[in-house]
Amino acid sequence: MGNDFYFLPFQLLSQGFERLFKAYICVGYFQCNNKLPNHKTLMNLGHDLIKLFDEIMEKYYIRYNPPIFEEDWDFIYSKKSLIREIIDILSDFGQQARYYNFNLITSNPKLGKNPKERWGNLESRIRPLDSKQISRLLNPDTADEIFPEINRVIISNCERLLICLGRQISFGTLGLLGKQLASSLYDYATWNEDKIGNQDYRKSTIKFNQAVIVKHKRSIRDYFCRRFNPNYKYKSITKRQYNGDWPFYTNKVVVERRGKHWCVVTINGTDYALNGAAKGRYNLPTPYEGGMSIPGKSIEDFIQIALNL
Repeated sequence: MGNDFYFLPFQLLSQGFERLFKAYICVGYFQCNNKLPNHKTLMNLGHDLIKLFDEIMEKYYIRYNPPIFEEDWDFIYSKKSLIREIIDILSDFGQQARYYNFNLITSNPKLGKNPKERWGNLESRIRPLDSKQISRLLNPDTADEIFPEINRVIISNCERLLICLGRQISFGTLGLLGKQLASSLYDYATWNEDKIGNQDYRKSTIKFNQAVIVKHKRSIRDYFCRRFNPNYKYKSITKRQYNGDWPFYTNKVVVERRGKHWCVVTINGTDYALNGAAKGRYNLPTPYEGGMSIPGKSIEDFIQIALNL
């Protein structure tokens, strides 16, 4: 929603899910028939992700009794779950909608659905544009948080699906071959609730790792000012003390207000800007830019804590 960059993410996600589902089906088929499916079998399934997903659920997915597997089942079939709609949008894109613009100008009767419009509607339902969201959008300190929050919900749904499939592999549904060939998916089977939606996938990209981010390691002078300058107010906050959704990767931070407007947070001895005023005055990165806050979790409360010191 923050930009118009949809095509490549749709392309990569739709291809990724298609390959994952087909690989899962191949190994599941081998487990049941002691041979791999032939080309015609896969060709008949086509590029329809919903069809591939239903093939998995109907033929190769086992509904185990322990509560954790009941939760997996409930997630997949819950009306509140977004995963089926996400897969459906990506499926439509992979089959037809990636050529939507060409089909539109050439009056192709098989136009398909507009994937960007459908995705936008999905995003709008996740975070409806009500008075609260409008207020946050108009606030320069929180405007950039809304879109990552939406992304986090979508990513969490995709991760939960991988966890559901990964648990099937870890408990032997796809046999030894499945365990051998699906090591990356097996990793998701070990995830607990705390990891879902909290991964910063930027850290595995070249762009993030090569970005030049000038960080300020606190000096003795900084600690002296915090302790003795009457214009500096500060407070230590731990994850255990905080009554809310903790947004940082570390379990302890120190928020600091300098003067009346400049809000800073210290994480592992390094300063980051909590608000735009501090970012501009001290040329500090935000915790998100520095990879120290969880994408999609708001730091708005910590700005208010600092301002109220």
